[in-house]
Amino acid sequence: MDILIVDDEASIRRATSLALDAAGHYVETAENGTVALKSLKESSFDLVLLDLYLGEESGLQILETIRKEHPSVHVVIFTANATIPNAVEATRLGAVDFLEKPFSPDQLRQALKRIATLRTLERKVEELTTEVRTQAPPAQVASKNPVLQRQMDQLFRAADTQASILILGESGTGKSMIARAIHEQSPFRDKPFVTVSCPSLSRELLESDLFGHVKGSFTGAMRDTWGKVKAAEGGTLFLDEIGELPIEIQPKLLRLLQEREYERLGETTPRKANVRVIAATNRDLKQWASEGRFREDLFYRLNVISATMPPLRDRPEDLVACAENFLKFFADQFRRKVRRFSPAAMAAVRAHSWPGNIRELRNAIERAVILAEGEEITPRDLPEASASSSLNGHDHGAEVGQRVSIEKLECEHIRRIMTATDSLQEAAEVLGIDAATLYRKRKRYQLDN
Repeated sequence: MDILIVDDEASIRRATSLALDAAGHYVETAENGTVALKSLKESSFDLVLLDLYLGEESGLQILETIRKEHPSVHVVIFTANATIPNAVEATRLGAVDFLEKPFSPDQLRQALKRIATLRTLERKVEELTTEVRTQAPPAQVASKNPVLQRQMDQLFRAADTQASILILGESGTGKSMIARAIHEQSPFRDKPFVTVSCPSLSRELLESDLFGHVKGSFTGAMRDTWGKVKAAEGGTLFLDEIGELPIEIQPKLLRLLQEREYERLGETTPRKANVRVIAATNRDLKQWASEGRFREDLFYRLNVISATMPPLRDRPEDLVACAENFLKFFADQFRRKVRRFSPAAMAAVRAHSWPGNIRELRNAIERAVILAEGEEITPRDLPEASASSSLNGHDHGAEVGQRVSIEKLECEHIRRIMTATDSLQEAAEVLGIDAATLYRKRKRYQLDN
């Protein structure tokens, strides 16, 4: 945690600071309320250890100001003149604990342990609140696809260990969703799940974001900062698009995986880390390692347990279920009366290859639910690419605009609709003809097989 000690006695500030720093916390000190409030405005802190009496200043007044201006910061009051009225008043004003001086190192550790538990509970509440506010669709971890079932079984068997996990697959196949599902099924589920997006920052900023930095280590480093390795302590560090991790940072990540140690940018003090690492990429890391674009030893260290998420086009048995789940979710979220896909719309969904995978499908269904005028989603509600798939999709054969006859175009259209539907009756409904007419056309175009 980042902790600010506010006490007018230099010996107390020094002794407490040394104890907290030895325990791995970042510490700053202030000798009075003015300095403390200035520090809180300039930097962010998780906890303030505040003396009840600061010369002529009242710690309770400073506590009241801190709770008003920085409500997310926890405050622990400590004093040599502990009384029940003082403790009651401190609690009423928002202090989360009360320590009597002189306090032992064990008493301080117990207080910090209580704060850590409180922060965990608050983080869980915040995550649930954010989930409700943003209304994210439910995780699609169930599958009827045998390949994906085997991959998921393998990943979840490793969930209760600290083994590194590598999730491969095209963009949009749900790698980050699977990583979070693994975390939620692990013994670390009550600890943080922290994501690092490897392509999002420059090399220097990414290294700082990951490992932290000390004041003055680079331009703009105005104070010591812990990175996401520290933020994920006891939980899961998810490295998204690990293939984009700069080659210069890769040795540090290898050390983290092998020795459970790291150093902040600009310092030489080794720090212990207790995190489980899950990485994901759409790159062929084995090929990149052979070409020297990714460290081979890091690849093998990440690749303890690995799985490849198949693209949506290879999971036709999951497509309808995913589409219907998204329909229900967005209809509830937007309070629309959309209940189903029309036969033609479902045929278009089935015929489209979904190159953007689950992400593309989600966006398409969200759009369709918003645009639908009645209780059914129709092809005109779908994005143009997916809506037109039943006519000019990715299969080989006659396509609209080619120099082909109407008869050949009709044959190809009937063939694709029959492929994209579950029964001849459904195909006939999509085509707008009766089953007998479809039967005759099948015979005419030799589409019986």
